Amino acid sequence: MSDEPIDLQDALASFSEIWSPRIVTRVNDYDIRVAKVAGEHVWHVHDDTDEFFLVLDGALNIGLRDGTGGERTVTLPKGSVFVVPKGVEHKPSAPDGASMLVFEPSGTLSVGDRHEEVPDYVDVTTGHPLTRS
Repeated sequence: MSDEPIDLQDALASFSEIWSPRIVTRVNDYDIRVAKVAGEHVWHVHDDTDEFFLVLDGALNIGLRDGTGGERTVTLPKGSVFVVPKGVEHKPSAPDGASMLVFEPSGTLSVGDRHEEVPDYVDVTTGHPLTRS
């Protein structure tokens, strides 16, 4: 990891793929990832960890299922944070595109421990290293 400040806008400008997070740094055993997002992700669950979202640009919707058949959606405008508790099925989406920062344990799969079928545009990854020039 870098011992220099990291400009998040520069980090986001270094790649174009959507739903393909880049690891900008680590804090203890946690990755700090940035991602560009557009359209829908997949319904998925992280069984053993919460997932922290910070919207850097645009707006992010997060669909949530409560396990009893109920659903709700939270909308996060730019600058908003939200934590999806472990074990809660969720589906991020950004109809108009957005960028976000995600904070979760290193090695956490982007589609969780359980998920629906993954479309080609969603990168199944534990995060890619950030490459900077």
